[in-house]
Amino acid sequence: MRLPLEVTFRDMSPSEALEARIREKAAKLDRFSDHIMSCRVVVEIPHKHHNKGNLYRVRVLATVPNGELVADRSKPDHHESEDVYVALRDAFKAIQRQLEDYTRVRRGAVKSHEEPPYGRILALFPGENYGRITTPDGREIYFHRNSVLNQGFEHLQTGMPVRYVEEMGDDGPQASAVTVVGSEHIAA
Repeated sequence: MRLPLEVTFRDMSPSEALEARIREKAAKLDRFSDHIMSCRVVVEIPHKHHNKGNLYRVRVLATVPNGELVADRSKPDHHESEDVYVALRDAFKAIQRQLEDYTRVRRGAVKSHEEPPYGRILALFPGENYGRITTPDGREIYFHRNSVLNQGFEHLQTGMPVRYVEEMGDDGPQASAVTVVGSEHIAA
């Protein structure tokens, strides 16, 4: 952390033991991300109940490049909020998860779901049970009747847009999992 930790107690008396626990947990946040610029922890009792235990609210705010991450653990109807240490633990677990996610995104380690490649039916040879797909870059890819999903080989027509999974076959690239898509789904 580049700036010192800020700890605030609202509507309650400060506690040295609680502040020590907060500082201990905050010191461990650097293990989850080295991009934390500052951290603030707010512990409060939003509603003081006289006939039952007080419910604590713990917020951890971590400033990182391009924004702020906030973990707010206030469960007004849950008894675990009656224990400030449980609320504190939950808030720090939540901010740790957010920091891990932030770091993964920043590293580019987030899985991207790429669309399968697309092309158009170039030629069909029904008597021989195969066809060819042309790709946007001009390549031709072989596909077999059994590679067309939903038993749709009979419904294929030259020029139809399709998506497929490209694999390397014995005689070059071939398509599997061929599916017909509407032309509105194909980028020109």
